[in-house]
Amino acid sequence: MLEGKAVIGETDMLQTMQQDALDLACKALDFYDVTEAIDIARFIKKEFDRVHGPGWQCIVGTDFGSFVTHCSGCFIYFCIGSMAILLFKGSAGPQAEENQFSAIEATKA
Repeated sequence: MLEGKAVIGETDMLQTMQQDALDLACKALDFYDVTEAIDIARFIKKEFDRVHGPGWQCIVGTDFGSFVTHCSGCFIYFCIGSMAILLFKGSAGPQAEENQFSAIEATKA
């Protein structure tokens, strides 16, 4: 449906994992209406948990800000049309490396 329309804003993922995220977002948009942001986020998060292990977080919307700490190599922020998707694997604790893309803001296009 929207393949080739994704624009990656920030990422530290390997190319193959990036492609997984984009493919899943397109698949989610085939299943759900663009207004069903929670269902889209749930679909992407559950599939990433299944394929890449638990602990993934997904935020979908047209207007949000974020400041997150994530595992190295496990962060992507991209847009498909006016919808933004933030997908990351959270990290916490003193041994976690802080990788922060500060104040990423998705605004209406």
